Amino acid sequence: MARRTVRKVLRAAVAAAALYAAWLAYSELSFRTYRDRDWSGISSGPPLRELQGIYHVHTSFSDGHATVDEIAALAARQGLDFVVLTDHGNPNHASLRAAGRRKGVLVLAGSELNVNRGHLVALGFRSPPGEGKLPSIAEDAVAAVKDLGGFAVIAHPYSKVKWSWGDWGESSDYSGIEIVNADTMFKNNYRRVLAYAPLLLLGSRLPLVKMLEHPASNLERWDKRGEKAPIAGYFSADAHLYYRGIFGLLRLHVLVDRPDTSGRADRTADESAIWDALRHGRFYNAVEAVADASGFRFEAFDEAVGPMRADLTTRPRLSPIYGMGDTIVPGLTAAKRIRFRVLVPHRFRKEIRLLRDGRVIAATDGNTLDAPSEGPGVYRVEVYLRERTPLGKDIPWIVSNPIYVRKD
Repeated sequence: MARRTVRKVLRAAVAAAALYAAWLAYSELSFRTYRDRDWSGISSGPPLRELQGIYHVHTSFSDGHATVDEIAALAARQGLDFVVLTDHGNPNHASLRAAGRRKGVLVLAGSELNVNRGHLVALGFRSPPGEGKLPSIAEDAVAAVKDLGGFAVIAHPYSKVKWSWGDWGESSDYSGIEIVNADTMFKNNYRRVLAYAPLLLLGSRLPLVKMLEHPASNLERWDKRGEKAPIAGYFSADAHLYYRGIFGLLRLHVLVDRPDTSGRADRTADESAIWDALRHGRFYNAVEAVADASGFRFEAFDEAVGPMRADLTTRPRLSPIYGMGDTIVPGLTAAKRIRFRVLVPHRFRKEIRLLRDGRVIAATDGNTLDAPSEGPGVYRVEVYLRERTPLGKDIPWIVSNPIYVRKD
């Protein structure tokens, strides 16, 4: 009797394991990344060069599990143009010295500083003379980084872990803030990943997509902060390990208008262009694991004059074009009546939303959205996939940086 019971239990366990394996296989095989772009009716490609990269990566110079060369090789295999290292240190001089072009990928280096309010990412700065230290007081650190030609991004400001920004202080010199942090989301939502854990061994991105949630409170606080001063929003990898999966999860799409220097020994032109774009918010964020987001554009123009082309692919001669990160003051600039245009040139189903101060003011399921300004405010775009995808229907696929319309 006992043997019969054991055999039944074993058969049930084998059956359950087989069903679980079949479910995992089906989940992985049915997961697809949408890549169908639709340039029909558009006479030419976008005028700005678009570079894809990963922001906030740790290496073996701090608490990461891979060398710079290993990270560059992984990034190259995934078609990335650049990687931003952010090793811990005040600053991390070894990591800063490792910057350069490796494996065809531009490796940029900043440092994640430990300051009194939390963690602060310093980017685009010159190393302090004599390998000196940066201050541990947040406002002093921001000022010091600025004096060294750089800018600062607030790291994982609302995480539930130890280093959380409870108070930003009075400084308005923060150039950016992390609105999504993959490491924080994994720590907060690891239970969602447990069922898919075996897929992590295969380098799958599916478990990572499942851990994502809508960053509602982060976006709300970002919008409020933007009312005071421009501040760029970042999708942050915060990668310490499992780089292969994370590098395919979140991307920054940086828009630059300088010539490609990837074939030259001098990397400074591309490096300067990327730092400048990040500093001023000329980029958008995407959950790249579920769909190729390249080609997205969010711009504004003077409604009284109008752009020469409505498809946003050619800069007009008559009306200035304003892009992400720009501030428009009607009456002081050429623009009198502002109109926004959004381009999402993809065949798959999606929903485009234009927001003002966090409130949706226009939406469409087409490839373009055209809407007038509703007065001063922080205007940005969210795009949601409406295809079959493991990304939650309420989680944005693309989040743009804002265009600011000010009264004065």
